[in-house]
Amino acid sequence: MQKIKPGDTVILVDQDGNKYKVVANDTTVKVRNLGVADLGKLLKVNFGDKLTLAGTDVIALEPSIIDHLETLERKAQIVIPKDCAYIILHCGIHSGSVVVEGGSGSGALTVALAGAVAPGGKVISYDIREEHQAVARRNIGSAGLSSVVDFKLGDMSKGLEEKDVDAVVLDMAEPWTVVPKAAEALKVGGYIATYTPTANQAEQAVNALRTAGFTHIRAVELILREMVVTEGGIRPSFEMLGHTGYVTTARWLGP
Repeated sequence: MQKIKPGDTVILVDQDGNKYKVVANDTTVKVRNLGVADLGKLLKVNFGDKLTLAGTDVIALEPSIIDHLETLERKAQIVIPKDCAYIILHCGIHSGSVVVEGGSGSGALTVALAGAVAPGGKVISYDIREEHQAVARRNIGSAGLSSVVDFKLGDMSKGLEEKDVDAVVLDMAEPWTVVPKAAEALKVGGYIATYTPTANQAEQAVNALRTAGFTHIRAVELILREMVVTEGGIRPSFEMLGHTGYVTTARWLGP
């Protein structure tokens, strides 16, 4: 097993499945929802080991992308994992891809994209709000993906510096204003995705994509419902994660 070193990000999972993200170092700090913890204990164990911190039995794990998404610092509303996964798959994003993101927000989608393109790829994340981008930078750094992401302050509707990119992903209020500029930045065969909370926004995004000459346009809403499994049977959970946003994807085949 890999020994935990100073500066390593660690996910602590308690017996109820609750997760706490910490950075291993020789200090005692208050961990939100856990209590005052001596993080120096982490430097004496390996990833995968069990220990007691703040009076709670936990297991110390090397964080996965989903761990980072579930524990990241939030300022703006985030794109949640079910939508992130759909965008990555339907935009053909993989290791080595170059992706331009519009709307850094809190960095949830940025983390998911960066995890998908690494190693060898790059995410260029634009935002017009410096305060949001500061949060995204911290979350990307915590995920250990800073080398994969370049942050830019700027208005994408006025143009993109990048050319021949594999995908453009827009999590912003008016993505249709960027669609013509995205067409100029994409390589032939590249993809675009927009994430919009309302049906009217999705409609405007689709109309803009049609006008710009994109093909394979598809707008979807992803509904996630957990199953409650007991020894005697299975039933849908009464609590369902319903509408989060509309995801629209399309492909650029040239002018």
